[in-house]
Amino acid sequence: MKIVGAALAAALALAGMAAADAPLSIAKQGYLYAGGDYRTVGGLQYVSGALYAEYQIPARRRHPYPIVMVHGRDQTGTNFTGTPDGREGWAQYFLRQGYAVYVVDTPGRGRAGYRPELYGPAADAGFVLDQQRFMFPELYNLWPEAKLHSQWPARPTLEDPVNQQFLAGQLPTIANFAEQQALNRKALGALIDTIGPVILLTHSQSGAFGWPALDDRPGKVKGLIQVEPNGPPVHDLDYLGAPDYFRELTADNRPWGLTAEKLTYSPAVSVPSELKFEREPEAEARPYVRCWRQAGTPRQLVNLTKAPILIVTSEASYHAGYEHCTVRYLEQAGVKPTWIQLGRIGIHGNGHMMMLEKNNQQIAAVIERWAARIR
Repeated sequence: MKIVGAALAAALALAGMAAADAPLSIAKQGYLYAGGDYRTVGGLQYVSGALYAEYQIPARRRHPYPIVMVHGRDQTGTNFTGTPDGREGWAQYFLRQGYAVYVVDTPGRGRAGYRPELYGPAADAGFVLDQQRFMFPELYNLWPEAKLHSQWPARPTLEDPVNQQFLAGQLPTIANFAEQQALNRKALGALIDTIGPVILLTHSQSGAFGWPALDDRPGKVKGLIQVEPNGPPVHDLDYLGAPDYFRELTADNRPWGLTAEKLTYSPAVSVPSELKFEREPEAEARPYVRCWRQAGTPRQLVNLTKAPILIVTSEASYHAGYEHCTVRYLEQAGVKPTWIQLGRIGIHGNGHMMMLEKNNQQIAAVIERWAARIR
């Protein structure tokens, strides 16, 4: 694990900001659908499993690989194309740095529309979860770091028009998360095959799609940026507040360690039951969770070593208490990610939706500094 030092934040605090208001010069833009096939349900024919990707290519392209941005649960690609208070998003930031940018709506979401005939029931987390985990976690204090949250770009009330903008974009999601992972494995693979080698940036739920994408195409995914990826390994958590904060759920949500989708281990694994897990005897420190890891001699995630991996964690997010578990799981399996903890490099107050928050451009600069080394 490589941890980026505090001096980096100072060097990047204003990186790229001077040109933020200048007009963008775009050489080409458009959209495409990737993956999917025809299915007939009730005598009607549909396209099932396709993702939607809109792209822009800057007039001055300075980097060889496009960056593909994939949203999380209940979200769409609008997470990256702007902010609810009208500022530029990460898509514009990377365009200004000379990257071609592809922004995805995953199958069943946004412009890759949801149809119950194809995808089964939908889940809708509702606005309470949005407030607790994304918008105002400091009002609920369900995890210890929540009180540090200060970067949301609106007042902590649903009457604020900025919050109304954000909540208008929250959409139902396919309820079966294992099915989502299978659909996105195919669709992202088809997108990568269509546009060529990429840098893949995921957020939250789509972190579970990023590991299989690299596993399947280690020569085409040139870098994997996991912004607070779906986790922790093996089991999900619920958040209770003081004094215990975390409750582990019993289902094996990630039977392949990091995902519900098969990953390539060495020695080879045919079925997930061949993987044996154990829980660390003690947490790193209270109130952090006790991590799950492989028991015995750990099998190696050989394809995840084929490209650089970056994990980004904010200071006040619900990920702060368990992201180390994902990093440790990777390291035990022979993978050496770079882990940037924003609070430790002087970027404070961010929550899970850091790409929308007041200092989103500063965080994008940190990520781009890492991505710029990929050639």
